[in-house]
Amino acid sequence: MKLPMVEIFETVEGEGLRAGFPTTFVRVFNCNLRCTWCDTTYSYAPSKPEFFSTLEEIIQKVTEFGNVNVCLTGGEPLMHGEKSLQLIEQLASLSFIEDIHIETNGAISLEPFAELREKDTNVKKKMRFIMDYKLPASGEIEKMIGENFTYLDQQDEVKFVIQDRNDYEVAVKVYKNLQQKGTGLFSPVWGKMAPDTLVNWILADKLKKVKLNLQTHKFIWDPDLRGV
Repeated sequence: MKLPMVEIFETVEGEGLRAGFPTTFVRVFNCNLRCTWCDTTYSYAPSKPEFFSTLEEIIQKVTEFGNVNVCLTGGEPLMHGEKSLQLIEQLASLSFIEDIHIETNGAISLEPFAELREKDTNVKKKMRFIMDYKLPASGEIEKMIGENFTYLDQQDEVKFVIQDRNDYEVAVKVYKNLQQKGTGLFSPVWGKMAPDTLVNWILADKLKKVKLNLQTHKFIWDPDLRGV
């Protein structure tokens, strides 16, 4: 059983609740969406996988890095079905891992993965969803699965990538009406939404529990640099 892969590397997490912590990134190839502002276009067709790895090879590489935080990302890391489930289960079985955060795009049903979390003690203890709910400027809002919000728990995160005022207003509506659990992350599209503008909107609307989410890795390194 092999998965198409883009890269496995270590760096500090750039986003979300674990930002700043040393993290092993496992980037799986392919995605079912084509967002207008995507910054990882090399992770899906017409690009090709950089390599193929068995689950055992992935686990070995993660073990070599030895970081307690693992980010499973893509592309869309959950689109490989049973292979994705088995990878999560095997990662969670590693005793040194404390947190597995899964960056998923909102267009893949979380049901089977939430079921795994409920039945597997290690997965329940370690796995978190970071669901990236797409907004109008992404061009993919119609593919969002609203039911996915019912599978979220308090440790999960919902990311809203915001390009303009319309995106912001839709994000606020979804955050207030659909998101019941987890942390809401409001992220400005790099180079298109000024972070201070987004901060002013959040404060004006008194969104007391929303977290501004900046891509700190793009401030540290060249925004186009891979593997960081």
